[in-house]
Amino acid sequence: MASFNFGTLRYRWDDPRVKDFQDNLDRVNEIGARSPGFVWRLDDDAMQVAQEDPTGPLADRPNTASTLSLWETPRDLWVFVHQTLHARFMARQAEWFVPGDSGYFVGWWVKEGCRPSVADGMAKWRHTQAVGDTDAIFGATRLRALAT
Repeated sequence: MASFNFGTLRYRWDDPRVKDFQDNLDRVNEIGARSPGFVWRLDDDAMQVAQEDPTGPLADRPNTASTLSLWETPRDLWVFVHQTLHARFMARQAEWFVPGDSGYFVGWWVKEGCRPSVADGMAKWRHTQAVGDTDAIFGATRLRALAT
């Protein structure tokens, strides 16, 4: 299962008000990488390129923080997001993210060995915005249902 989440930071990446968020990204990502069911995550350098590409899939979303990852099951992702250190940082999103412009999530099924792109993630997210959840592409509410 692929997972793409993103939001717009309130402040630039080099602003001290997002330092605690930045300082803990590696720590949270390492926990994710060690979590049961984790398969893959787009590395930081590739994500930064996608986030800063003026003609790329996030061009209309400056100052974005995002993650693209693969998980064996929706439950595996749910446990990582809601039952590890990740949950403590999610609870603080109002400190770092523009109100109403954060916590965007889309999940979709992929074949084994697939490595989706940020463009794929944004296309899937736009699909859910246009038509809602489907069995193949879904938001956080459906993820919760699939995880239980």
